[in-house]
Amino acid sequence: MSRNASRIAAAVLGSAALAATAVLPAAAAGHGHHTPAPHHHHRSAVSLGAIQYDSPGRDDRSNRSLNAEYVTVKNTGHRPVNLRGWTLSDRSGQTYRFGNVRLKGHSQVRVHTGIGRDNRWDLYQDRRTYVWDNNDTATLRNDHRRIVDVESWGRHGGHHGHWGHSH
Repeated sequence: MSRNASRIAAAVLGSAALAATAVLPAAAAGHGHHTPAPHHHHRSAVSLGAIQYDSPGRDDRSNRSLNAEYVTVKNTGHRPVNLRGWTLSDRSGQTYRFGNVRLKGHSQVRVHTGIGRDNRWDLYQDRRTYVWDNNDTATLRNDHRRIVDVESWGRHGGHHGHWGHSH
């Protein structure tokens, strides 16, 4: 019996290790490059859209300037998705955790850096400092901490300010 139990434990650990290595290359593929991340993360209809990582105008840390910096999260599917527990983080680990946000099918929401009142089109991190640097990575994870989408920009991409792409 203990021999079977140890075989089962080895199989479970082996498959967990395999699953962990399958996620890492997908995350690394977008790192430092300005190419859309592969879609095979978890076949989610939710992905990152347009990103404004360098607030237009002077970086005076005013709330208006902070809110001009944003990341768009879009749902390209037909069905609504509840983003409760999902996270959006930058390369340095600053993380925004979504509350009870229902993203309708074929819709999007902008996640602004500054302070504001959340609605169905705009969410606010309520921060007083900028999040998205000129060389950075946005990582969207679902409520199981699995990477759904990754976008990088800056040094290697050669883009400035606003960046949008279509998936």
